[in-house]
Formats: sequence, structure tokens, C-alpha cells
Amino acid sequence: MKTIDKIYINGEFITPKGTEYFDLISPTTNEKLGKVLLGNQEDTQKAIDAAKTAFKTFSKTTITERIHYLQNIQTSIKKRKEEFISTMIEEYGGTSQFATISFDYMLKSFESAIQLLNTYSFNKIMGESEVQMTPIGVVGIIIPWNSSNGFICGKLSTAIAAGCTAVIKPSEMSAQQTQLITECLHEAGLPKGVFNIVNGLGEIVGAEISRNPDVAKISFTGSTAVGKIIAKEAVNTMKRVTLELGGKSPNIILDDANFSEAIPRAIAAAYMNSGQACIAGTRLLVPEDKLEEVKSLINNSTQNIVVGDPKNTTTTVGPMVSIKQYERVQNYIQIGINEGAEILIGGLGKPNGLENGNFVKPTVFVNVKNNMRIAQEEIFGPVLSIITYQTEEEAIKIANDTTYGLQAYISSSNEKRAHNVASQINAGRVQINGIKHDPMAPFGGFKQSGIGREFGTIGLEAYLEPKALIR
Repeated sequence: MKTIDKIYINGEFITPKGTEYFDLISPTTNEKLGKVLLGNQEDTQKAIDAAKTAFKTFSKTTITERIHYLQNIQTSIKKRKEEFISTMIEEYGGTSQFATISFDYMLKSFESAIQLLNTYSFNKIMGESEVQMTPIGVVGIIIPWNSSNGFICGKLSTAIAAGCTAVIKPSEMSAQQTQLITECLHEAGLPKGVFNIVNGLGEIVGAEISRNPDVAKISFTGSTAVGKIIAKEAVNTMKRVTLELGGKSPNIILDDANFSEAIPRAIAAAYMNSGQACIAGTRLLVPEDKLEEVKSLINNSTQNIVVGDPKNTTTTVGPMVSIKQYERVQNYIQIGINEGAEILIGGLGKPNGLENGNFVKPTVFVNVKNNMRIAQEEIFGPVLSIITYQTEEEAIKIANDTTYGLQAYISSSNEKRAHNVASQINAGRVQINGIKHDPMAPFGGFKQSGIGREFGTIGLEAYLEPKALIR
């Protein structure tokens, strides 16, 4: 049983002023792992003050100095690879496969930031003027539980590259993971106040970050509902915001695709991170005359899905993060049944032998109409809806008929055709014949999937303010 009773402010591990504890529960067994002492409004204000003070000098650091700090962090993290993976598996229930990939992405965040610093020009000539790209100020970083340390590394590495300081509010459900990354960041020897981490509730710590006038920008990843609350609060002090929100990603398989390759890939896209991913391809669009073939291929492909203990390297779908999340997914499966969709595989309840944890039967619905709730609302679990179309134009129309627009997937044997379809999809990223991540390409959403972009030059400039010197 572990008790985490420290937060990190101004270069030190300190005991928060808050007195409320939050229990850490294993998603795999629902047994208590430990507890974390939560920070309060006063702790958050202290963290913001530390970041504000540190910004005065850190904003003036050289590119060489920032690269040095980023390299130090990366070195510190590398040494504790197995701890990062095992802690994510235990606390979050992420599969061994996913936790390993997440660790690699953490390291790539720093590599990408260093690459940007080696190539980006912070001074530009536009027209007859000099334009200085200046650090925006104190950044509030608010992140969810489904890849906690990955989000910390991605956002903080960009803030450091830009010359900003940060106050981070991780999910209280990720406290053990947060403790580990905080220890690595501390070991890296950054100046005091450059990063500050306060465990706490969104309505307390997150709310203070959102309204505090000394925070210049917020970078948030999470639900669309919470993103709207943050945006409304942020506008009162004209904070800049980057909001990476929900998704209901379409996966269009065109009639000329290799279905024996596209269907297993579609299952992988739908069930990535046990379905707890904003980019999961949860709407599978297939030609109407191929439906029976698709159903057969899905039945074959899902036989390879292993639901179980996330520590096992063969497990492909682990538990939902909490009982609340499990119940949410169960509710949506029932909604799909009530709406008249047909269950092809999976369904309600827990898989046999896994009754103690928050395990969901990976589920596929057929006979889904795009106006059904299971096709329009983000479920955040391993639930896939199959929707048929008759023409390419109809497939594009269905794909775009959603309030979201974060990611999409296209499969076709004709690359030119796939590119043409991809160009018509309203999404921040469109994957063509694969599932890849390009850390130098922008990531973010259309419509209610968010505001702004992360990664690459566009992501860096979200942490910078242009200042024109006109002579």
C-alpha cells in the first residue's frame, strides 16, 4: 500500500496544504493500491507563482541550454524504463504492449523538441519587419488518465523548447505514474519553478489554473465537455488555449481495399489502448455488398484478441480504468441494443474468469445507422460500430456526419484514390493504409474535437507570441 503525500513546487517535493486523500484502485482487481494527498487552491496558486518567477529568467535561456535540459530529462527517464511500464500496467491497467509503446513515445517527445530547436528560427523577416517569436508565459497543463506521462512529456517538452514555464495538473488517478515522472524531472536539474506538479481535482486545481490571470496559456487533453468549461473560463483573462478533445473516428474501407489486411487493422484501430483512446477508429464504414465478407473477417480477426491481465504480453485488451468507466461502456452497449443495432461479437457483462476487474467484452455492432448514439457519442471503450455505404460519396458524407473531427482512417489499394478521399474528410489527421504517428506533424481536431494543434512547428508556435519590430 503506497501513500503519495507530496507535490512538486519550485524545485522541491513539499506537503500540500490540501487535506483530502484520493484512493488509488487497481483496474485489474479493484483492490486498493494506495492513496494520494490532493493539493488545493492555495497549493495551485503557489505553483503558479513559482512558475511566474521562473519565467523571468527561463524565457531568456538559449537554445543550447534548452536542448541540454531536454537531454537531461530524456536520460533520466531512460534509466527507469521498466518502472514506467510496470507502474502504468498496475495503476492504469494499460496492456504490456501499450505501456511499452507509450514509453517509447515519451522519449520521442524530447527527441522531437530537440529537433525543432535545431531547425526552428525564433526570429523571422516578414515584409520589411523583424518578427520575434517570444515565449508566451506560464502554461497550465491539464491532462487525463489514459496516457498520463505521455501527455506530460509531450506538452512539457514543447513548453521547455519554447522557453515557457509550466504548472501541471495530472489526473489524480495517475498519482503513482506522476510520482515517477516527477522524480525523473527533478533529477534532470531544471531551474526551480520551470515545472510544477500539483495532484488534485479538476474542479479545484484545474479550475484555479483556468481562471488565474498569471497563467498565459492552457494546454488541455480530455473530454469535450470539460474542454468547453476550461475555454469559457480561460476567455475571461484571454488565455491562449490548445484543446485536444474527444473523437468518433471514421474508418473507411473502400471497395478496392485488401480486406484481409484492412479488417484486422480496423480492429486494432478500434481497440487500441483497450478502446480508451480519443483517436480510436470506432466507426467502421464498409461497402454494403461486402458486409457478409466483413462479418466473417471480423469473426476470424477477433479470435486473436486476448482480454485479460494487462501484465501478460499476449493481452491485447485490458480493463477499463475504473468501475465508473466500466459502467459507462456497459451503458452504451445497452443503448446500442435498445437502438436496434445487432451484436456481432461481445455484448454486456464481463468475460468469464475476469469478474473481479473492470473488464469489458470487446464488442462489435452491425446494422448501425450513423444517427444512433453509439455512432455519434464517444464511448471510450472497446466498442466498434459497423456502418454500410453504397457509394464513395456516401462514405465521405457519413464519415463527416459527426460533431467530432480528430482522426480518420482510409484503406484502399489505390493510393491516389485514398489520398483523394482523405482530403475530403474533416479531421485533423487521416491515416492512409496504416496506423502511424508522426511526431513532427500537427495533431488536433476539427469541430468539437478541439482547438489548435500539438507537435511539430505548429505545435511549438502555440507556445509562442509573435512580436513585430517595425522600423
